[in-house]
Amino acid sequence: MSASATPLPSRRLFLGMAAAMPLSMTGALTIGSQSAAAATGSPFVMGYFTWSPNGRGDDYGLHLAVSTDALQWMPLNQNNPVVTPTGGTGGLRDPFILPKQDGSYVVMATDLKGTNWNLQSQYIHVWDSADLRSFDNYRLLKLHSMATHTWAPEAFWDASRGQYAIIYSSVNSSGHNVIMVNYTTDFKTVTSPQVFFDPGYDIIDGSLAMNVNGVNYLYFKARNSLVGARSTSLDPGSFRVFTSGLAPQGGIEAPILAQASGTWYLWGDANGLFYAWQTIDLSTGTWTATDRRTYTQPLNSKHATIQPIPQTVHDNMVAKWGKPAWNRLKSYNFPDRYWRHADYIGRIDPYPFDPYTDSQWKLVPGLADSSGVSFQSVNNPTRYLRHSYYQLRLDVNDGTTTFAKDATFYKTAGLADASWSSFRSYNYPDRYIRHYDYVLRIDPISTAAARADATFSVWY
Repeated sequence: MSASATPLPSRRLFLGMAAAMPLSMTGALTIGSQSAAAATGSPFVMGYFTWSPNGRGDDYGLHLAVSTDALQWMPLNQNNPVVTPTGGTGGLRDPFILPKQDGSYVVMATDLKGTNWNLQSQYIHVWDSADLRSFDNYRLLKLHSMATHTWAPEAFWDASRGQYAIIYSSVNSSGHNVIMVNYTTDFKTVTSPQVFFDPGYDIIDGSLAMNVNGVNYLYFKARNSLVGARSTSLDPGSFRVFTSGLAPQGGIEAPILAQASGTWYLWGDANGLFYAWQTIDLSTGTWTATDRRTYTQPLNSKHATIQPIPQTVHDNMVAKWGKPAWNRLKSYNFPDRYWRHADYIGRIDPYPFDPYTDSQWKLVPGLADSSGVSFQSVNNPTRYLRHSYYQLRLDVNDGTTTFAKDATFYKTAGLADASWSSFRSYNYPDRYIRHYDYVLRIDPISTAAARADATFSVWY
């Protein structure tokens, strides 16, 4: 186990403790003037920028992923940006996608490339998009003249005003971050800024859910936790805090609410590791941790936005941007860990890590039998996973029959869960790939624990 690895049992214990915290949070994801409840069953889009622990995966352009269930996310465009700002700092953080009243979209983002939290910018990045395949009319939109930043813009349609509201975090005369608001009809000109919400202490990442049984909910980051406020109106200054905070160890930010198949999910970003909680009844204010087996965030995703989209928009995005040419494999019983190679040894390590490309694999026809599969490394493409003395190594294909046999496996239904996958050795057919002390090897499988060790999710 590497020095940086966090044992999963302690993570599970803390997540369970966090999940047990009662929170009187209710809400919905804003879609124009409607809530996400109306969009249950539709596919979803996620927008994000990318980050990895040592910076190898950092990219400050707009990245997109899609999902049919709001849980398993498939990156588009090989997880490369689909558009990158040309003005301001030349980079973005905290993107937000808003479906507009006319069915088109507007994309907004913080003007910040990197992590200079002292950088002052009164502007946000803005694009118009007809279908999330083209991003047009790029512009910097000035929202205020204060000597501060303009972070995490989001927007909603305020029907009572006949205008869109843009909310964002800035430090005003109070000396701490508050949620500001400007109103606009075209995202080109805006009204003068106002304070939308100030509980009297530092807050960022405001996200609004509208008209949930006549109540509007504002979620935000405060004191490294996710906190909720509510109001029966959308007027600036009308919201009041009504929850305590929800936070795993180390803190969390960037709340997102989404609904799929009758279940509500609350997402948060804990330094690049996404957490999700769920409830079937928002009015109870109680959230339980979502099993990490059931969701997979896009590789290196950071501070995301989630919106439902029509099926045709989803299909056209996939047709344009394409599916990834690689896969990642997640452990069934340690679902925060993924296959990777380290010093040419196969193992499972906790996400996120660098080099992140160590976890990317091309599942190619088996070298010894094309009906099987071999695992080709993306960042070392001359090397394949093969067993040697039953341990999986990443070795150069020497072209021998022995190597081809050692590097070939048959994909089967998961031994612990048939909806997952297991991999049986070609030349040792009584042995399967499993992890042991986090190292990948092939062993005979005879116990429930071993079956769990030998079960994996093949995703992106």
